Amino acid sequence: MRYLRRIFPVIVLSFMFGAAIAQPAPLYSQYIMNGFLVNPSFAGRDGYTTVNLTVREQWIGMTGAPNTFAASFQTRILKNSYISKSTSVRKKLTKPTKGGKVGLGGYIFNDNNGIMRRTGIQAAYAYHIGMGQTGGFPNDLSFGLAFTAYQFAVNTNGLIYNIDDPLLNSYDRSVFIPDFNFGASFTTSKYYVGLAMTNLLRGSLTFANTSNNKRAELGEYFLTGGIKFPLSSDWVLEPSAFIKASDMLFKSIQMDLTSRIFYKDDYWAGLSYRTGDAIILLFGVKYDRFYLAYAADLALTDVRKVTTLGTHELTLAVKFGESARRYRWITPF
Repeated sequence: MRYLRRIFPVIVLSFMFGAAIAQPAPLYSQYIMNGFLVNPSFAGRDGYTTVNLTVREQWIGMTGAPNTFAASFQTRILKNSYISKSTSVRKKLTKPTKGGKVGLGGYIFNDNNGIMRRTGIQAAYAYHIGMGQTGGFPNDLSFGLAFTAYQFAVNTNGLIYNIDDPLLNSYDRSVFIPDFNFGASFTTSKYYVGLAMTNLLRGSLTFANTSNNKRAELGEYFLTGGIKFPLSSDWVLEPSAFIKASDMLFKSIQMDLTSRIFYKDDYWAGLSYRTGDAIILLFGVKYDRFYLAYAADLALTDVRKVTTLGTHELTLAVKFGESARRYRWITPF
């Protein structure tokens, strides 16, 4: 409980910052593949060291359509390595590592949305607290804080607009904004739930704001959760949800309701519904330590009339670490 008492004031203070208007965070259809992109407390959650690449092309065929690139890295810091010691010629003693509680991660991203572009980095620190076991595997309560810094730029090249527009003529075309994101999550071998908040400072620290225009960034809230239902020894059904809201008094709430089915943890397929936006087809395959996943968004709005190829998202992940040992790594001793 002492950990909760320390972190609770941070949660309360994060809700006290004012509302803002700005470009929203990048959109991901495969939030399950790399939850670290939306919640810093997921850094090091499963004990693997993971490198992840995500490329998203939205509304292909439409000029100025959004596109996103993200490359991330996350790991769990261990107190010591998994080692074997020979105490004599005939006797060999194997010692598992002591549980590491610190997760670290970072990613770089580039998000384009029409004439607006956001390019930046994020570095995350997560602290994991053992909360007993479920089914022989440890339960994990985690809190994460991420520092993010990005350039927000407006490109008017080729844009047809009124050259006498007072806003475009007085507004900075490029600014640099540092900020913080916060996340908390609880994970077991059967289910997980997480809450994250972005832009805790609401962009109040802005550099190169020479025009002195009042500027603020939009704070967003992400609630994620999923549960596994074993259907047989080889098949598992995993429904999940991703709920997104913003500072706009929660008028812009959107949900991704997803269901995936796995075969031997090596192949999966799924279907997702994003409220008021799209139906999403999901496919994935695992080979050795490599994971390849693909998502196709089929628009339900009028935008489908002007994009012929829809939206596509590709994710490649590489995980380092032996699964037989990873739960020994994260189980507290």
